[in-house]
Amino acid sequence: MLHTLGNFKKLNRASFDKFYLPIARAKCEMPALVSRGNRPLKMTFDDQLKALIFFHLEEHTSAQHLLHVLEEDDFARNNIAPEEGIKKSSFAEAVNTRGLEQLSHIYQNLQAQAIEALPKEHADLGDLISIDGSLIDACFSMQWADYRKGSKKAKAHLGFDINHGIPRKVFLTDGKGPERPFVSMILSPGQTAVLDRGYQAHDLFDLWQEEGKHFVCRIKAKTKKTCIEKKETNPDSNIFYDAIVLLGTPGTNQTKNSVRLVGYIVDGTKYWVASDRFDLTAEQISFIYKLRWDVEKFFAWWKRHLKVYHLIARSEYGLMVQILAGLITYLLLAIYCREQHNEKVSIKRVRELRIDIQNEIRMANSNMGGSCCENHVGSNYYASP
Repeated sequence: MLHTLGNFKKLNRASFDKFYLPIARAKCEMPALVSRGNRPLKMTFDDQLKALIFFHLEEHTSAQHLLHVLEEDDFARNNIAPEEGIKKSSFAEAVNTRGLEQLSHIYQNLQAQAIEALPKEHADLGDLISIDGSLIDACFSMQWADYRKGSKKAKAHLGFDINHGIPRKVFLTDGKGPERPFVSMILSPGQTAVLDRGYQAHDLFDLWQEEGKHFVCRIKAKTKKTCIEKKETNPDSNIFYDAIVLLGTPGTNQTKNSVRLVGYIVDGTKYWVASDRFDLTAEQISFIYKLRWDVEKFFAWWKRHLKVYHLIARSEYGLMVQILAGLITYLLLAIYCREQHNEKVSIKRVRELRIDIQNEIRMANSNMGGSCCENHVGSNYYASP
């Protein structure tokens, strides 16, 4: 491929600009990122943000891969990379030590934009937030990522907005970090947490109700139940139990507040689901728990297609920077797919966006080809394989 070392004007990037457009609004009132010393920043926050989003959008597999593309690829070099380029040491310093406050600001503002742009599904069931943790493979140099002997892992704790299909609050711990305490941190009053049985904790069931936060949580089948009021069930339904109960052993771990307990069968498997949503039918509660799988599907898609867990940072700070950049990329895709195609995010549309960007590069290079050949005298060129 032939490259020029001169300063061509920016290549046509209409598709990328449409995709990236919500960032301008999200940056409103964002705190400035300034150099900590007298030296100017080698990589501004805008440079850092674009590089991180480009890393996820184009499925790069490592920091070295990204930096190579920023140097060799026409579009990336002219529209993503800093004007003077970026060295590996400067990129690592930027990702591992700065930008987290600014990324958090943009992430929160993009959530608000996505909620405006995306339709709200299951509105009759309330604001549903599925909460789950996801392990991230770490390397041995990441001493903070404690997990077990001979293994290092970190864990992302995420709230997923089921109604709009987007990620919300996120926290990062070592791999052994407990998951239950993050429910109160992720959930806002009035919202309903949708949880697997690993989150069952009777004292927290009481606490969440006191905080005005709701839950639909699968519990272990052997949990002791004290029935207060049993409700009738339809014999033709898959619901076999519906009652107001106290959970746990009296004097030991019994709930102070009563909860709704629904039992139902799917494909021969019995499910017991506890909730404080007394306003819903048993069928609605079972349906809400089914929606919990949305967060599992999100994690699988996000990791597979945006390469979020291909580490480009080793510090806890840097990994949080990378995770936020991956979530920001997903929010941009959610807004883009809705506004351009009136659809949810799909790998089909992501691939189309990548192809459009490359086609625009080829068209720009083709249009510049004649003038470049006619005026190449005195210019410096190099060829890459």
